Amino acid sequence: MQRIKITPRRQWQELVEKQGFLYHTLDDVPYWDESACYKFSEKEILMLESATQELHAMCIEAAQYVIDNDLFALFGIPEAVVPLVRHAWNESDTGFWSLYGRFDLAYDGINPPKMLEFNADTPTSLFEASIVQWFWLKDYKPSANQFNSIDEKLRAAWEWIHAQYHSSLYHFACLKVAKGNIPTLQLREDITNTAYILDTASTVKDLKYHFTDIGNIIWDGVRFVDEYKNPVETLFKLYPWEWMINEVDTASFGKSTVNWIEPIWKMLWSNKALLPVLWQLYPNHPNLLPAYFEPQSATYIKKPKLSREGANIEMVQNGQIVLSTGGDYGTEGFVYQDIANIPDMDGNYPVIGSWIIGGEAAGMGIRESNSIITDNVSRFVPHYFE
Repeated sequence: MQRIKITPRRQWQELVEKQGFLYHTLDDVPYWDESACYKFSEKEILMLESATQELHAMCIEAAQYVIDNDLFALFGIPEAVVPLVRHAWNESDTGFWSLYGRFDLAYDGINPPKMLEFNADTPTSLFEASIVQWFWLKDYKPSANQFNSIDEKLRAAWEWIHAQYHSSLYHFACLKVAKGNIPTLQLREDITNTAYILDTASTVKDLKYHFTDIGNIIWDGVRFVDEYKNPVETLFKLYPWEWMINEVDTASFGKSTVNWIEPIWKMLWSNKALLPVLWQLYPNHPNLLPAYFEPQSATYIKKPKLSREGANIEMVQNGQIVLSTGGDYGTEGFVYQDIANIPDMDGNYPVIGSWIIGGEAAGMGIRESNSIITDNVSRFVPHYFE
């Protein structure tokens, strides 16, 4: 793995905007950063792909373990929600566990990649990983390859979904209108990622769709409906389950026949309580970092179970906090993970986001920060391999 400084394409902003990428710059600083790229060998890519596939299989076993041993309290899942999670898990087809998810991995080019967390319910950076960096590759180095089959795997997944569900109308929803303190740029990101997933679904023959604000989906006393009173049969929602269960009467979900994408059992994977469970089941696995529900030493990373974008994280060395981030998370509890060896590449710390789609490893994107904590101002940097 090498970080290579390169010259950005001329008028790159216009190029990516034509592709629909409207959040490429944050506060006059590029989020999409093509002043550098990462070069990999084919051997490294195959290893990352294999690790992603194996981690996904391990997460399946971990979810089954949590359900079999009634460990929902470790995840902060309310008792009223537990039967919904159990039912959704038991009804899941073993050949298709979910639409998508993103493993965040620490990789230094020498040692096996280590799982930092699993963004399994509402992962973003999908559009730039799939489309934007692919077009960059065609312009920058068309003879090279890229770990990127995201688009074709999404389209294949929707073919599978429609063959299973045969819904007369598919709903796609996210926050399209500002709510609370959610910034405009996050809205753009959510809208773009949802619209992209809708686009991959729209090519399926006879699949009809409606894109709406998540707030327009309501329970009418009998079923979930949209703003036109159309019944919701299958819903892709880029909106966290832990928010939904606090905003809608839990009993409504129990009465509903909606096919949720992602399903409610994703609460077991999108919660960092998954990390200590994985370590308990697979101690010393080469792709895992030691993780616990209580500190086991004086050096660790403290993570809220449900934080996003690097919020409320503390890095502790020899009992002293050496790095921390702010935020509004933490009431749900914390986990304690060993500090990962994220390489320092000329003052840049890359984290690999490795995608799993329809149960298959599908590609990756790289975000780098000025510290080892990846946050909401981290940069997306493209990659290729030879």
